[in-house]
Amino acid sequence: MARIELSYGMLGSRLKAIGDIKLRYDRLGSRLKSIGDMELDYDRLGNRLKAIGDIKLQYDHLGSRLKSIGDMELDYDMLGNRPKAIGGIELRYDHLGSRLKSIGDVELDYGNLGSLPKALVVPINSQLTGMRLSMIFLVLHEEQRIRNSRG
Repeated sequence: MARIELSYGMLGSRLKAIGDIKLRYDRLGSRLKSIGDMELDYDRLGNRLKAIGDIKLQYDHLGSRLKSIGDMELDYDMLGNRPKAIGGIELRYDHLGSRLKSIGDVELDYGNLGSLPKALVVPINSQLTGMRLSMIFLVLHEEQRIRNSRG
């Protein structure tokens, strides 16, 4: 297994890098512009992500919940709050359901009692590119959004 460190901003709330892959934000630092060399595309109002590179995102009929990443459908828990699978890739949470533990074969390491993951633990020959990187980013981003909305 290989360990890929996650880097956060000075306040610790904004993801800056996934290993060597840098995340670039706009001038105000509020909206993500790119993940490595993949540009992000937003809707007209600029608040809903439409695409990561050439990977299109689709939302439900209300436009608030992510429905698919490329051709991979999201499957949510019974309450419809948290994704439990993307395509055939299972998302596992800890026993209290408060922290994401894995995205398929990628494990998240939170360190000692942390609420933000510190690293991804991936199989040795695994590559974080394209669809896989987009999926991991979106899940991490959604987990952070849920955590921030709780206060």
